[in-house]
Amino acid sequence: MTKREQLDELNNYWRENCVCELKKTATQAVFGNGNAESEIVFIGEAPGKNEDLKGVPFVGAAGKFLEEMLTGIGKKREDIYITNIVKYRPPNNRDPEPQEKEDCNLWLINELKIISPKLIVFLGRHAMTRFFPKEKISKIHGKLLIKDIPEFGKKQALLPLYHPAAALYNGGMRETLIKDFKKIPKALEKIKSI
Repeated sequence: MTKREQLDELNNYWRENCVCELKKTATQAVFGNGNAESEIVFIGEAPGKNEDLKGVPFVGAAGKFLEEMLTGIGKKREDIYITNIVKYRPPNNRDPEPQEKEDCNLWLINELKIISPKLIVFLGRHAMTRFFPKEKISKIHGKLLIKDIPEFGKKQALLPLYHPAAALYNGGMRETLIKDFKKIPKALEKIKSI
């Protein structure tokens, strides 16, 4: 089976079997999207209103900014894979709660295992704290981290960034995010030499 076929099978399984309470209020599950063979996976927090309606992650204003930053490093949306910690929209776009993250966790872990990316980029603190629960994004954003992930059975390269939505509300954050985003190609080069 190809990685795409494995992801389709995984998504069909979890669409039926996920016990996340958000399933009751969301329009639909929002599966990861993009190139299943990508060496980079971006992980966001949860679907918003536009994502819930379209069934695709990062299609609103934050998604447009993400695409702009991808262009800045010579990539297109089709080159990467993007998903969320939680697969269903929280009501009124509130932060996902710990139990909701836990209910979608195996789905995410299996998604990442199938793709087996060289680099995982966290978009925001909710994605980051899944793997670094005690860290503050303000301290480690833009820093390449290598961590043993027991579920993966290997060391994984991880890069925490602020969420693109943060730049929409705070102009100063925009420059920080663009600067950090430009570290992605360098991070990939560094990983190859490890």
